[in-house]
Amino acid sequence: MGLYIEARVRTDQDTLWERTQEPAQHQRWDLRFTEIAYLPGAEGAPRRFRYATRVLPFLVVAGTGVSAGERHRAGGDRVSALRFASPHPLSLLAEGSGYWRYVPGADGIRFLTGYDYRPRWGRFGRLADRLVFRPLMGWATAWSFDRLRLWCEYGVTPERARAHWLLELAARAALVAVCAAHPVTLAIACAAALLVPPSPRTPAARRCLRTPPARTRPPRLLATLERP
Repeated sequence: MGLYIEARVRTDQDTLWERTQEPAQHQRWDLRFTEIAYLPGAEGAPRRFRYATRVLPFLVVAGTGVSAGERHRAGGDRVSALRFASPHPLSLLAEGSGYWRYVPGADGIRFLTGYDYRPRWGRFGRLADRLVFRPLMGWATAWSFDRLRLWCEYGVTPERARAHWLLELAARAALVAVCAAHPVTLAIACAAALLVPPSPRTPAARRCLRTPPARTRPPRLLATLERP
């Protein structure tokens, strides 16, 4: 898989499963989506869903996908997999697939994802993806995972966590602006804005692992899903 993100979440399996598998809860913490909804389908079969992302105030990019999960596994872990695609001509992301794993341990649940996608727009799209979009997607996924962690561990709702992040971002920007007239203090302010750790109640992508272990394979469940 092209992107890998892992967070350690100190909560129970059922809470984490519900907040990641229920569309109404998933869309609250995941920065990558504005709306997620299941489409009508047979109970117990892979679920088809529709997703949408508001790119600009006047532009919403939508797509569809199919997902399935294994909630009761012999080792106590859980897994879900999905395939997705967007026919929207302005969506750089054409189609892709990925998975989530929920691995319990003594110090919490290793909640991890691996996913990849195919960009459109030819050579320009591949370049834009490598330089801009893919790093942005990795950051957004990690930031979202930490926002989910704060919700599960401390009860900080996704909405409050976003407000904390925006306020802290504004404070760092204000510090740089105040010191802009003096080169020495500006350098110190920029270093502080970039290096001072965020508040424990503020989501931060840096808290997540971004490099996969040596042996990481997608679950077999992924191979059973048809393209949406």
